[in-house]
Amino acid sequence: MEHPEIDFATVLASAVHDMKNSLCMLIQSMDMLQQDLAPQSDTASQELARIHYEASRLNTNLMQLLSLYRIEKDQLPLHLDEYFIEDLLEEVVIKNEMYSQQKHIAVQVETENHLSWFFDNDLVSNLINDMFVNALRYSSGKLLLKAGTEDGQLCLELHDDGAGFPDFMLENNDSSMNQFNLAAGRTGLGLFFAHLIAKAHRNQGRHGRIELSNGGRYGGGVFRLLLP
Repeated sequence: MEHPEIDFATVLASAVHDMKNSLCMLIQSMDMLQQDLAPQSDTASQELARIHYEASRLNTNLMQLLSLYRIEKDQLPLHLDEYFIEDLLEEVVIKNEMYSQQKHIAVQVETENHLSWFFDNDLVSNLINDMFVNALRYSSGKLLLKAGTEDGQLCLELHDDGAGFPDFMLENNDSSMNQFNLAAGRTGLGLFFAHLIAKAHRNQGRHGRIELSNGGRYGGGVFRLLLP
């Protein structure tokens, strides 16, 4: 008997959708539990915040997995629309508020007044959220999300007060997939995903890009996303 041909992209999309729904329900339940646990047990509250953090990372990774597969198959159309940047950044902060509060990390948001831009909101918000979650892990106590314009492009910046990006990451700032160390803690799939999403945004002969550096507002790592 012949086996039916399997459309892996469809199966993957369906599986990721189901897993994301389950994870979203778990994250919502943890948000509710945190409100009850916080006054009663600091230890339990901290553990719940850690679990919430890992669930959020897993949710982001599922989106990256599906997006990377679609990019490889040229099946990742961009859904461009105009969005207010302040809303985008505030949503990222709120999503990770439980973990940032438990880690006593002060998060500051700076944006130009009424700044808006055209981009794929799902992809860009997932990208920024992943970089933000990663920065929470390495930050000592301060994070800055900053948005403005530079040379006719949208510029989103994330500054932390950690130890900064290692030299090999700064040297391979615009590397291909096979040059990334996927096992390293502060590189890998998320950074490669950021490169792909940035470059997929094109306008008037220019494409988006990401930049990594050390220093910035707090002396740690600085992640920059520029979109035309």
